[in-house]
Amino acid sequence: MAEIPMREGYGKALAAYGAVNPNVIVLDADTSASTLTHFFAKQYPQRFYNIGIAEPCMIDMAVGLALGGKIPFANGFAALLALRALEQIRTCVAYARTNVKIAASYAGVSDFKDGPTHHSIMDIAIMRAMPQMTVIVPADANEAGAWVPVIAEYDGPVYLRISRAATLPVHQSSVTVQIGKGITLRDGGDVTIIAAGSMVGRSLLAADQLAARGLDARVLEMHTIKPIDAPLILQAAAETGAIVTAEEHTILGGLGGAVAEVLSLHHPVPLEMVGVHDTFTRTAPTTELLMDAFCMGVEDVTAAAERVIQRKR
Repeated sequence: MAEIPMREGYGKALAAYGAVNPNVIVLDADTSASTLTHFFAKQYPQRFYNIGIAEPCMIDMAVGLALGGKIPFANGFAALLALRALEQIRTCVAYARTNVKIAASYAGVSDFKDGPTHHSIMDIAIMRAMPQMTVIVPADANEAGAWVPVIAEYDGPVYLRISRAATLPVHQSSVTVQIGKGITLRDGGDVTIIAAGSMVGRSLLAADQLAARGLDARVLEMHTIKPIDAPLILQAAAETGAIVTAEEHTILGGLGGAVAEVLSLHHPVPLEMVGVHDTFTRTAPTTELLMDAFCMGVEDVTAAAERVIQRKR
């Protein structure tokens, strides 16, 4: 399968779903050429609103539309939505439990060229801590598209985290997804790698490297960070006895933190976390180089798996 930007899979799926559900309204913070909501805007101009560079206002408008019975998808850059619009998301979306879908594009370090102010490496932690907020992190373009009808038909606030980059392909176009239910992509008995987003494809490559070294790695995709699939995590902990988490995000408070909470409460096992190590990232020529430079490379996952297996022994 070819590498396709995750935002492209999302944008085209959103436009396609617009024909199915006339209640879907799309808002954008003057970034439609980047978030690729322009596909929807072209087909349904009367159901598309460019709010301008005003993310807090966009969220409040989305709330009003939701209270009027519509299903608003509010689109923008993850770094700006999770920070500039945070008060509105907390009070008017999460606290009020309005049916707003927040599509946060350019997440992680996928906006590589614009530097740390536009890198969104703490948004999962912020949104996961938000009461009543569902947090979804797709692995590739096909999955990003598959989430559109699922979250549109779910009644409640959703934060959908979308990469700008072309991620390694993981799923076929026929993939089906369910909120709160992770996916076992590869079985194994020596260690479990639990990954989200762009790190899913990289974790599968790491499992191949581990197999060449005689180690059998299970790979789980944990697309729903909240509510997390605790039974799947605990099954993996019981059967493999060692866990690695991998995410394009700080290791503080994101997927790794969520998995650690489940394990510490119910089945403690050795755990290693792969992600950004409590630092701001920098500008780089490509997303891939930036991920490799800040501890999110395939070798980082492989090394973490080898460490955690040693700790288990």
